[in-house]
Amino acid sequence: MDIKPIRTKRDYEAALRAVEGLMTAKRGTPEGDELDVLVTLVEAYEAKHFPLDLPDPVEAIKLVMEQRNLTVKDLVPYIGRPNRVYEVLNHKRPLTMAMAWKLHRGLGIPAESLIKQAA
Repeated sequence: MDIKPIRTKRDYEAALRAVEGLMTAKRGTPEGDELDVLVTLVEAYEAKHFPLDLPDPVEAIKLVMEQRNLTVKDLVPYIGRPNRVYEVLNHKRPLTMAMAWKLHRGLGIPAESLIKQAA
């Protein structure tokens, strides 16, 4: 196993080729261990060089609503009365920290997405 840090685009591309060649490796084998290490290095490089922007808080809420078939009524325990939920969903009222905390704890929406300031 000749693994080195990924510092350049060339290193990154070589690591991706190596990962591709090891995709069928079994866990617990030397090849599987090499795959685990390479994937960790690739993920670290991608996080640094290709960061993903967090969604707008309202978009994060709407995504969870769509995925779980939630209605405005389902958000009442987290945001407040239905009219308040509509105000939040229409960007008429910002989320409070209390709302964000309840949405995070109750629906599992990442807190980082809920406290991001709107652009």
